[in-house]
Amino acid sequence: MNYKIVVDSSANRRSEGNMVSVPLKIVTDERQYVDDETLDLVEMLDYLANYKGKSGTSCPNTAEYVEAFGDADWVFAVTITSNLSGSYNAARLAAEEYEQTNPGKRAYVVDSLSAGAELPMLVEKIHELVASGLDFDQVVAAIEEYKKETHLVFALESLTNLANNGRVSKVVAAGANLLGIRIIGKAVVGQLDPTHKVRGQKKTVKTCYEIMKETGYTGGKVIMDSCFGRETSEELAKLILADYPQADVRYGECRGLCSFYAEKGGQMIAFEAKGVNDKVR
Repeated sequence: MNYKIVVDSSANRRSEGNMVSVPLKIVTDERQYVDDETLDLVEMLDYLANYKGKSGTSCPNTAEYVEAFGDADWVFAVTITSNLSGSYNAARLAAEEYEQTNPGKRAYVVDSLSAGAELPMLVEKIHELVASGLDFDQVVAAIEEYKKETHLVFALESLTNLANNGRVSKVVAAGANLLGIRIIGKAVVGQLDPTHKVRGQKKTVKTCYEIMKETGYTGGKVIMDSCFGRETSEELAKLILADYPQADVRYGECRGLCSFYAEKGGQMIAFEAKGVNDKVR
């Protein structure tokens, strides 16, 4: 079966094989950064760290998604949560257009209700489901069920860009940054929900793992994407592997969109757990 998986760049993965990444954009009053393989991430983060004006993001448009779909018989798109971006709606419109202009071909868009490393988990599962011989509708049903078992914990080193984006108060951001406070939380109902304020790497790692266990983690797959924070990821991996030596734990790096929000040192930790369904409330 000729199929393609399309993700937006919040997935932190580059195009490879039959998976295509469509870039989001990071925008200020002065510059625009396209989140693709040409992005100079260090330069962008250094610029934003000193930028005092408003900043934000822009999602791919419908035409960009249609182009990414190519001529595949089956298309599965996986996007950042629809509660934070218009990427899902653009992809959904593209899927409708694709099916209308290509009779017999199928396209489906998965709203991850998350961001970062949780999207590659869904991509890997789609590959497995298609390889198992399921038909299109069976793959769709199965991935929506699997989505209930994937979760995201995040740890933010700084709130500067969130403040410039208007998502938190600049006074709150300045106070947190001055005191060295890290914000930890998880994706709940498609929103990034801050739950803890901590100081220091040791406390950050411990709190992230506690949230994972509270969510029902018992040794499933873990993908940890960091923004120049591999040391923190490795410390968390030690805790996980001490309890579950056979756990599938992997490392990745945040690309432009996720680095914009996580900032240097930030972590986005995706994991499998069946204990809590945080996709609905």
